[in-house]
Amino acid sequence: MKKFTLLFLFAIFAAGFSAKAQIGEGNILVGSNFADINLGLNYPHVFTFNVTPKAAWFVEDNIALGGYVNLSIQTANDSRTVTGYGLGALGRYYTGSDVSILKHGRFFGEATVGFGGQNISDGGGSTNGLEIGIGPGFAYFVTPNVGLETLLKFNGLAGFGSQSFRSNLDLSFGLQIYLPGRKTANKIKSDMK
Repeated sequence: MKKFTLLFLFAIFAAGFSAKAQIGEGNILVGSNFADINLGLNYPHVFTFNVTPKAAWFVEDNIALGGYVNLSIQTANDSRTVTGYGLGALGRYYTGSDVSILKHGRFFGEATVGFGGQNISDGGGSTNGLEIGIGPGFAYFVTPNVGLETLLKFNGLAGFGSQSFRSNLDLSFGLQIYLPGRKTANKIKSDMK
């Protein structure tokens, strides 16, 4: 059993170093955007640190559907503390083929929709309700199963509270792990026989 496990892991990492394999039907994406540079478009202008864990399943080649959780803490110039949260669905579409300049990278588009909120301490207001986001990104595969990525995304939050709509542009950096699905694992097993 140990030999099979070692061979299986080796086969995953030694398999062709093409981004196509990671974003194939049946595979799974798990990771997080772990840093966030936020340019606030509404008052208060803030700097944000944000963690957004994500998980998605590739329903077709290049198309992943899943969910996300968003947790953030912000500090504003006037020392107010802003807490943010979100929970919802995400979709990703990876486009084209491997980028010729960086042979192991892919451009993608990401869209999210869910429930979220942003609350500012000391009477600064709040907005809680529908959260939407859309933007382009780039994933660079440092190994066949690990991608470093950057994502520029417009986020909007509409709902109830003292401000009915908030929006911002986020530039985030993340680490995603692409796990083989059952179909890929079975193919590797049959190839090893």
